[in-house]
Amino acid sequence: MTEDANVETAKRAYEAFGRGDAEAALEAIADDVEWIVPGQSTIGGTYNGKQEVAEFWGRLGEKNFTTTPEYWFSDGERVVVLTHVTMEGGEADAADVLTYRDGKLVKFQTAGDTALFERVFGS
Repeated sequence: MTEDANVETAKRAYEAFGRGDAEAALEAIADDVEWIVPGQSTIGGTYNGKQEVAEFWGRLGEKNFTTTPEYWFSDGERVVVLTHVTMEGGEADAADVLTYRDGKLVKFQTAGDTALFERVFGS
């Protein structure tokens, strides 16, 4: 898969997530995806597989979470998205690193304001 194809796949997924279409957002995610959220909040940790990711997204939705991508970078298999997130209780900037293999997202790792997640979701 080319660098541009992975960026386009990521953009479609973020757009689908933004409009609340989890099914479309999950289409390009590998069944055994690893999804990593840093910090000590109740949602921090590693989620394995689409089902756990979908449940995690549900928890985000409970706090009106949104993510607005601002910049996209890619080195081929990895796409880095600089994004602005909002939720009940605040907003912050974050960097998401998405790793693709054969057009499917196999790993997602975010870096952002862990204190915000602790404040909103508890620790």
